[in-house]
Amino acid sequence: MVEWIHSKAPVPYPAALAEMEARVAAISAGTASEAIWLLEHPPLYTAGTSANPADLVQPDRFPVFAAGRGGQYTYHGPGQRVAYVMLDLNTRGRDVRRFVCTLEDWVIATLAEFNVKGERRAGRVGVWVTRPDKAPNLDGTAREDKIAAIGVKLRRWVSFHGISINVEPDLSHFDGIVPCGIREHGVTSLVDLGLPVTMADLDAALAVTFPRVF
Repeated sequence: MVEWIHSKAPVPYPAALAEMEARVAAISAGTASEAIWLLEHPPLYTAGTSANPADLVQPDRFPVFAAGRGGQYTYHGPGQRVAYVMLDLNTRGRDVRRFVCTLEDWVIATLAEFNVKGERRAGRVGVWVTRPDKAPNLDGTAREDKIAAIGVKLRRWVSFHGISINVEPDLSHFDGIVPCGIREHGVTSLVDLGLPVTMADLDAALAVTFPRVF
């Protein structure tokens, strides 16, 4: 059984890291079940293990935390659903690439519940949407915006960290970083796409689609 945990108040990042560390250790020891933790953070930036210092454009804008997960710089804040995924890959298959792909599948299936077509892009972890409503790129290709980020870490084949999906964050907060090191594409949210989706709506969709992919 996977326990679903829902925090209503924003969770400080250091507290979230400590909680995940403790839960992952307990899962490894066989004293706790797998868990999905749904939460929001106060405005902050996190640096993954591949973060380039030059991509932190405004280092004094929000607190910056070393995340220990894979990936580069990411923004977290109100209006963004973070889902920390603590699953035991010893029983689900020890395949990191497949696990990341399954997380992408989960996000794509969740977005589809709102008739949003999320897509993968080669060389870019996360989920993207095309923007035919915006002017095309200089080379004539369609604009693409990122709607969800993915970053994970494994310890003894138990996962932590996970996904973040933009529901209605302040998109200007992403200006303080180069999100995930990608300069040529933008960031969007469900509300930015014109969809009046609430956090409760998204949580329901996450719960419905999870067993389809996991």
